[in-house]
Amino acid sequence: MRHAIRGLVAACFVCLAATAHAQSYEFKMINLVVGATTGGGYDAYTRLLARSFGRYLPGNPTVIVQNMPGIGSLKAVLYLDATAPKDGSVITAFNPGVIVESLVTPEKINFKLSQVAWIGSITADLRVCYAWHSTDVKTWDDLIKRQNFNIGTQQTGSSSYNNAATLKNLYGAKIKIISGYPGSAEERLAIERGELDGGCGAWSSNPPSWLAENKIYPIVKFAPGPIPNLPDNVPFAGDLLKTDDDRTVLRLLTAADALGRPYIASKSVPADRLALLRKGFDAAIKDPQFVAEAARADLPIVGSLDGVTSEKLIDEIYGAPERLIEKAKETVR
Repeated sequence: MRHAIRGLVAACFVCLAATAHAQSYEFKMINLVVGATTGGGYDAYTRLLARSFGRYLPGNPTVIVQNMPGIGSLKAVLYLDATAPKDGSVITAFNPGVIVESLVTPEKINFKLSQVAWIGSITADLRVCYAWHSTDVKTWDDLIKRQNFNIGTQQTGSSSYNNAATLKNLYGAKIKIISGYPGSAEERLAIERGELDGGCGAWSSNPPSWLAENKIYPIVKFAPGPIPNLPDNVPFAGDLLKTDDDRTVLRLLTAADALGRPYIASKSVPADRLALLRKGFDAAIKDPQFVAEAARADLPIVGSLDGVTSEKLIDEIYGAPERLIEKAKETVR
């Protein structure tokens, strides 16, 4: 009995020491790396996070934002395990379309998002495809009838690419996908210049003036529930499909939308520091100032996820039946 008690006391001391170590660690600087250019939704949410994050981390570190576009934001993801410090000071925000691309083109990506440490997600991605006001497309039926409709994307595998490819291959819309734009800000400029007929993206990322002045017409949404500032009569993509298989494939291709504004770190970050980052992130996105600034900027916060829940969702996505993964591959090719 005495040996058992001594062992229990020793274990308690180890736990207390580990807790004290975690609490005593102080961050000096946090670098939030955005896998997109300035001016887009990923950049806007990250700069908003940067203003509150440091207050909820030990040491009250300075938080800076660095833009690192490239390969549909995969460059910023791979940076975590390449040359970035592994001490928890570097966190990446990326386009969740990379998740789908790693699922349907593993030979190209050769990287799974289960190989990173998840901090959490600020909001789900409420995605909508829309047409510019000067085109003759105002409704879903108009899109299906049109012989050619140009949509721009960063590259294959981005969320906008997956949305456009889904419209083309699951619904038969005559979409021409034009890749190579660095980010959504550049895509919007191309739409205004008339180079593109419309786009697909988070509805909240569109300029408020576009909505106020009716410069775009929402055609179809990829989230089943209501979307802030979107008319109720915009059809949900899932309701327009005829077979259960197609609906399941759509759910698989849009599953990553639940992780709409995701934040990750290297898997090599020590567990105690990861716990501090997760705790700070969860608190920062509930901060009254953060919430108020998000509302003023028309940046919805819907369906925030913590790091543990995010990891579970990633495991579910990669655990999809092979038959449906194959059909999803055909859809986005």
